[in-house]
Amino acid sequence: MCLLVEKKNGVAWLTLDRPEKHNALNAALLKALSKAFESLASDSTIGVVILKGSGDRAFAAGGDIAEFQGQDAASALLRARTGQALINQIEGFPKPVIAAVNGWALGGGCELALACHIRIASGNARFGLPEASLGLIPGYGGTQRLSRLVGRGVALDMILTGEPVLAAQALQMGLVSRVLPEGELEAEAERMAGVLLSRAPQALSAVLACVHQGLDLPLAQGLELEAGHFSRVAETPDAREGTNAFLEKRKPRFRGDVP
Repeated sequence: MCLLVEKKNGVAWLTLDRPEKHNALNAALLKALSKAFESLASDSTIGVVILKGSGDRAFAAGGDIAEFQGQDAASALLRARTGQALINQIEGFPKPVIAAVNGWALGGGCELALACHIRIASGNARFGLPEASLGLIPGYGGTQRLSRLVGRGVALDMILTGEPVLAAQALQMGLVSRVLPEGELEAEAERMAGVLLSRAPQALSAVLACVHQGLDLPLAQGLELEAGHFSRVAETPDAREGTNAFLEKRKPRFRGDVP
C-alpha cells in the first residue's frame, strides 16, 4: 500500500507511504491519491484533508525516476497530463487541504504541495524543482503555479538552477505560510484543521472557489464571482446561525445545511 488514509474527528489524514523511495510519486501513488480525493469530496463526515509524507526525511522527493526511463514524447505527455489532472483535482477540491511538509518536497512533491490550499512546514523542509538537472522540466504544473505564487523572477531562479530553498526562505517568499520546529508540524496541522472545522463548510468552499477561480480573471470579473458566492452563502442556515450567534454572544453551531 502506497497511501495511508485515516479519518478521525472530521479530518482525513492522507500519508504518502513509500519511505524506501522517499515517498516518490509513482503511477500507483498518483492513482491512489486521485481515488482518495474523489471519495473524500462526497464524504459528509470529512471537512478537512491533511496531506503528509511518512517518515521524517521527505514529504515527497519527486516523481519515481525509474518510471521515466525509456519514455518517448507520447508517454511523457500522458505522464504530464495524468499528474496535472491530480494536481488540478486537489487545487479544486471543495474542502480545505493542508500540506504538512516535513523534509524534502522536490519535483512532483513540490508540485503536489503547491496544489494544496494551505502549506505549512517543519524547519527541516526543503522545496525544489530540480528537473533541469535531469534534462527535463517540471511537468505537473510547477512552471505555472510556482511563478504565480512567488513571482516570475524567484520561480525562474528555482527552476533554472534547480537549487532547493530552505523552510525559512520558503516562508519569506510566501511558498509556505508557517514554519514549525521539528516535531510540532503534525500537531499544528491538527490544530489548524480544528479551526477550519469550526467554520461554516459552505463558506469555506465558497472562499476556495473565489480564490481558485478568481485569480485567473480580471479584477472586475473576480469581484462579480465573489459577489455571487457571497449572495448564495448569505441565505444559508449557517449564515443565519453565525450572525445570530455573534449577536447572542455565543459560539455558532454550523451544520453545513443548504437552504
